[in-house]
This record gives sequence, structure tokens and C-alpha cells, in this order.
Amino acid sequence: MLVESVLGNETEPDWGARLEAARVDSLVLDQWEAQKNRLRKQTRGGVEVALSLGRGTRLRDGDVLCWDERAATAIVARVQLGEVMVVDLSGLENEPAELGLRSAVELGHAIGNQHWPAVVKGTRLYVPLTVDRRVMDSVMRTHDFAGISHDFVPGTEVIAYLAPHEARRLFGGADQAPHSHVSALVG
Repeated sequence: MLVESVLGNETEPDWGARLEAARVDSLVLDQWEAQKNRLRKQTRGGVEVALSLGRGTRLRDGDVLCWDERAATAIVARVQLGEVMVVDLSGLENEPAELGLRSAVELGHAIGNQHWPAVVKGTRLYVPLTVDRRVMDSVMRTHDFAGISHDFVPGTEVIAYLAPHEARRLFGGADQAPHSHVSALVG
């Protein structure tokens, strides 16, 4: 089956109502596959799907790829996003300017040294898990940045706050060829 465009998304009222009464097959995609314009993959139900989407099209979870009105069947994209480390920078606001600047520069150096992609939104820095969670946690704890804390959350909790280019930065290939300068786990 050739899919050349997205018909809608299950979060849209019209599609939500249609899909409630339909037999829905899922095309499960990881965060890297969801960025591709061309892809060939089987649905959970065994249907071979060939994606040939327009340039710049990025699939979102719940996108309707195929709809058969007579049979009341659909194929819907299921995008599985990885975890994201959320670094909270709001504590820097209460630090003296010199300490805040030093912490921010040291954080940037540490993240850059690991070659981790990152997006800053307000007082939060979002970093996709590109290596084992324990390694990323170890890097952050080892540096013990003043005024900075971190936590790990599912990517689905973050993506709604991101512009398309930011989502691509975080989820487009984040699980491909990770690179790290950490040689061993600490603690």
C-alpha cells in the first residue's frame, strides 16, 4: 500500500469519531523512522506500507495514513519516542550572575563534549537519551552544577512543547550512532 499524504490525526474530532467505530491497524515507528519521507514497513496487522511523503513531512503519533470508508478500516501511525533528560535551569535565576554564567557555560561544555543534541525552551534544556540513562545521570551528577537540576521524562511529555525543527533536533536520529566520552559508569 502506497501512502503519499497524511489524511488527518486521531486527535481531530472528525477523525476521532470515525476511528472509534473502525478497525484500526497500527504502523509502529520509532522516533527516527517518523522523520523519514520514504520508508517501507509492515503494520502490526501485516500490511506492507510504503511511505512516499512530501519533503519536510514528519509523522506524528495518531496520524491517519489510510482510510477505507466502506470497510471502516484505518492504518494509524504509532510513534514511539524515547526518554528525554530535562535540565531545569530556573535555579540559576537566584544565583549571583557570575556563578550562574559559569554554571551555564560548564553545562554547555559538558553537554557539547558528549555530542548530545539539546534544545533550550525558557528555563529548561531538553536532551534526548542517546546513551544509557545511567551514563547521562552520572555525567550530570559528576559535574554537580550549581543551580541546575535534572530529571528524565518520556518524550511524549515533551514533544507537545516543541516546534517541528526542535522535535527533529531531539527525536530525529537521536538513537543513531551515539557518541560519548564517558568510559565508565560512576556510582
